[in-house]
Amino acid sequence: RDRSPSRGLGDVYKRQTQHRRNAHGLGRIQEFLKQLVYGGNDGIVTTFAIVAGFAGAQAEGVAQIGGLAVLVFGLANLFADGVSMGLGEFLSGRAEHDLYHKRRKLEIQAIAEDPEQERDEMFTILCQRGLPPGEADAVTDIFMRHPDMMADLMMTYEFGMHDPAEDDPAVNGLFTFGSFIVFGSIPLVPYFVAAPSPLTFYASVGATFTALAGLGLLRWYATRERLARAVGETVVLGATCAAVAFAVGWVVGGYLLAAAIGLFIGAPKTLRQASAHTGVIAIYSIISGA
Repeated sequence: RDRSPSRGLGDVYKRQTQHRRNAHGLGRIQEFLKQLVYGGNDGIVTTFAIVAGFAGAQAEGVAQIGGLAVLVFGLANLFADGVSMGLGEFLSGRAEHDLYHKRRKLEIQAIAEDPEQERDEMFTILCQRGLPPGEADAVTDIFMRHPDMMADLMMTYEFGMHDPAEDDPAVNGLFTFGSFIVFGSIPLVPYFVAAPSPLTFYASVGATFTALAGLGLLRWYATRERLARAVGETVVLGATCAAVAFAVGWVVGGYLLAAAIGLFIGAPKTLRQASAHTGVIAIYSIISGA
């Protein structure tokens, strides 16, 4: 097998990726599991927060929300947050790349300028990883003759940073965005086929739980951990966030209604008459199409 330095790193990474997929069964889902779960869960909860907020306010009588309003707000929020999530994943990946390479450059510089200190650190790390002192000392001597390899090990074991060379921030961002949109659109499906009502909201709740369960099954398929844990954690945590969203809509909606009534009752009579007159004019304008 050709192991000469002339071989491009790109070919090496491709071979490593192919080996992981063939020998270890690591496919696309496993490679992008973080982005799929992160984007999917946030999409589901974020969109349901819009639906639950409207439902909570409507339950308190603050507003009668039409189906078009729910869809407009829900879709606008879905795509705006989805783009934000995707770009955030992209920018964080770029920042991680820059930080890694900057830190690695400083580590190679430290090996050249203060080899004894770096040698002691490498020796300590190897001993902590289980090598006997004699073998750790011999291995450290070998690494000192290969500063690039030593820097890679120091980045992993001293700073806890892995080489992001195989990570593509743009692809990670696209997977996050796609997962956010696909899973986040599910709570809105009932509002595409029916007008807002308590029954429609309950259908949206069911769709939300279905989406969370599907995300949990995706996690189980990728990790092969216990099914109950994979699905249960995803559903419980997502449902908690959804419940908070509904509670906020209900509490804030009731508070705004009480505040509006209190301000109106406590206002001077002339102001109340003017407000009522303005409301009559507004209703007449809507009815007459003015």
